[in-house]
Amino acid sequence: MTPIIPVVRPFDQSTLQQMRDADPVVQRYRARFALFDWSGIDPPRKRGPGAPAHPKSAYLKAALVRISEHHLSTPRWRAYLLDHPLLVLELGFRPHIDLTQPYGFNVAKTVPSVRHLNTLLKKLDPRLLANLFAQSVQALQQEIPGLGEVVAYDVKHIYANVKENNFRAYVAERFNKDQQPKNDLDCRLGVKKSTNQVQPDGTTKEKKELIWGYGSGVAAATDPVYGDVVLADFTLPFNENDVTYFVPLYIQTVAMLNAFPIHITADAAFDAWYAYQTCARRSGIAAIPLNQHAHPVYERDADGTPLCPVGLRMHPTYQFQHTNGFRAQRYRCPLLYPTLTGGDL
Repeated sequence: MTPIIPVVRPFDQSTLQQMRDADPVVQRYRARFALFDWSGIDPPRKRGPGAPAHPKSAYLKAALVRISEHHLSTPRWRAYLLDHPLLVLELGFRPHIDLTQPYGFNVAKTVPSVRHLNTLLKKLDPRLLANLFAQSVQALQQEIPGLGEVVAYDVKHIYANVKENNFRAYVAERFNKDQQPKNDLDCRLGVKKSTNQVQPDGTTKEKKELIWGYGSGVAAATDPVYGDVVLADFTLPFNENDVTYFVPLYIQTVAMLNAFPIHITADAAFDAWYAYQTCARRSGIAAIPLNQHAHPVYERDADGTPLCPVGLRMHPTYQFQHTNGFRAQRYRCPLLYPTLTGGDL
């Protein structure tokens, strides 16, 4: 929809349209937004008294501009829009007519205030953005044969905007998990990185880097031409384990692709039986490093039977239903079961 501006010299409607067509910023975002179907975003306009409100699609496009321009704060985001009045028209905001202004409208009164934009972000229906996200994935599926056959999973940290994460600010008990930051009641304390440092006596000491924030789980596929394609995302407070993200991400991935991934890959934090199970049923591969969780590493025979510390094959006893939902096999020492043959070994 093209906003109507009254004829005003030197910028009448046709001149404004030509200026928009020639503006490089407008051209860039026009080409990008043309890839989406916006018809389901804005309901039919109802006639009535008063000035019509800005369409939802204008807010969504403006939010995508913020992401593309890497504006972390809302004031900077709004300032960018004020500096590009032709882009404001292209996004679909209804102009506040003012013939004394250069473009025939008051851009400061057209663009919502910082407070209004913040409220919008808090109350924005995530299903609207999810719909646009699904459109992009479906379009790429048609363009890239086999997209989603191999899917990678990972979790990255997101810093909460709290003074506890700012080491220049004094905070008593900065990393006390029971002392919730006042500026963000949803963030949680978690470990960003853990390393082992060698001490002068030769021993090692674990050092943990803590932050207040969130974890952003992502499922993505990689194409040599198009690069990385995000298929699903899921955010949790940072105190959750990485493997907690797998099931929600996998469900989103299947729903987005309308198909099951054949192979998956992830780091050792995703070493869980249900991650491997998703590939086993489709004769796929789960490329995930083994995570012993500080348990000793036991060798296995060629058929998977574990070997005891002295290298003997363990003897299977019985199977049982594990509390985590899978079928498990119990093994015992061959010197003790089924008959006692090992003496004092």
